[in-house]
Amino acid sequence: MAVLLSGSGRTLDNFHERIEKGSLHAQVQVVISNVSDALGLTKAKNYGYPAFHAQSNDEINTLLQDYDIDIIALAGYLKLYQPPADLARAVLNIHPSLIPSFCGDGFYGSRVHKAVKKRGCMVSGCTVHFANEVYDEGPIIHQQSVALEYDDSPDDIATKVFAAECEAFPEAINRVDSMGIDFFWNRTKG
Repeated sequence: MAVLLSGSGRTLDNFHERIEKGSLHAQVQVVISNVSDALGLTKAKNYGYPAFHAQSNDEINTLLQDYDIDIIALAGYLKLYQPPADLARAVLNIHPSLIPSFCGDGFYGSRVHKAVKKRGCMVSGCTVHFANEVYDEGPIIHQQSVALEYDDSPDDIATKVFAAECEAFPEAINRVDSMGIDFFWNRTKG
């Protein structure tokens, strides 16, 4: 898989650890960031993964041509990504809420957790889904919920949701590996 990121690489850390333990059935072929000084790029290099900075979709897709990629994991990648045609249905994203709640353009990171707190939700979680040309609208692969307390702050919610993400994203990748990409796209037709 290719991993696209914009920040610290916490999700990349999780992938690497689980691949090493054998619980994530994947290989990271390349890591690309749209942010030149992203900590995630440094981590990728330290893990021994090829790591590149590329800002545009065209630059990213040109880099991907040099690797054997089955899926692309958006791991905290904060831009709308348009993959090459042959990978158009193979882009996975994780969103820090239970879609269809608190999702879409403008809902990311702490904005989601603040909105969850403001609404007084007692449950939040994360959703791993295939990405398409519209934020957070591709077929859902896996969701994981977390219970919230009345006094949880947005930071508390973020901590709980990220712990769920560390379980859910690898699980979703394993499901795609065992069930195939088409299964998920076909199950939401009509």
